[in-house]
Formats: sequence, C-alpha cells, structure tokens
Amino acid sequence: MDQNTSRLSTVSAKDDRFKILVVDDLLDNLRLLASLLTEEGYTVKKAPDGAMALSNVPRFQPDLILLDIMMPEIDGYTVCQQLKANPETQDIPVVFLSALDLTFDKVKAFEVGAADYINKPFHPAEVLARVKNQIRIRQQGLQIQSQQATISRQAEQLKEAEMKLSALSAA
Repeated sequence: MDQNTSRLSTVSAKDDRFKILVVDDLLDNLRLLASLLTEEGYTVKKAPDGAMALSNVPRFQPDLILLDIMMPEIDGYTVCQQLKANPETQDIPVVFLSALDLTFDKVKAFEVGAADYINKPFHPAEVLARVKNQIRIRQQGLQIQSQQATISRQAEQLKEAEMKLSALSAA
C-alpha cells in the first residue's frame, strides 16, 4: 500500500482532518491564514520561507500547500517546481497566494504545477472556498488511487484463479 493509499484510510470524509502547509514570508499573512484555517478545523503548519517549506513537507505530509510567490532566497515558483519534480510530493496540490496580478504571473504559476491561484489581498471566504475545493479534489484523487489498487489486486487474484482452473481442467 503506497503513502497516498494509506493516507486515505486514515482520513475521514470530513475536511477537519486534512493538513495544510501555509508558506509566506509575511508573518501577518501566516498568522491570519493559520487562524482562518484552524478555525475551520484543518491542521495547519506555517513556514516563513521556501527552504523551511521544502524541509517541512516530508515530515508534515500536507494535503494542500498555500504558497506565496515572492519570497527571499527561494521563490514560490521554485518551491513548486521542486515539489512537482519529486514523486513523493508531486501530487500535493499547491495554491499560490500572490500580489502578482499579471496574466503572465498566473500562467507561470500553472505552468510550474499550481492547482489554483488566489490574489492578495485575499478575502477569507474565497480562500476557504478554494481550499475546500482543492481538498475535495485531493480526497477524490486518493479514493481513485485506492480503488485502482483494489482493482489491480482483484485482477491479479482472478488471473491466479484462472491459471489454477486451467491447470485443473488440463489434468
């Protein structure tokens, strides 16, 4: 059973058990987003920069990452590219939060693997709606992976049973 499939077995249909990593170099944004999401029942971890975000992902195993683009040293685009290049983190949805409002910036975000994009200043209701949507998509993806694993196991069992039946009928 892979990491995502085992994650599904520990997560109920309720959003309140999902984990979100919030990455922003502005501490006020970190506090506001963490408070907003915690009040909705999510487990939240904060990272003030890209390097800390990348080091926290393997330990925290978030179901969603809210990621600022403009940060010192490692920008959000680079963080997202590194996450998407790693097979263990490539399926985690990344939602960019940014004051960058040009079409070019939004397109680049999606090109590096973003699942969604929220403009700053953000509205709490919009953030929550987009987070819930991405969590729902994530949960459905995990369910599909689990069902595919079940189908593969059943197909293998069927193949073995057919081989045994064929051997018995040949005898």
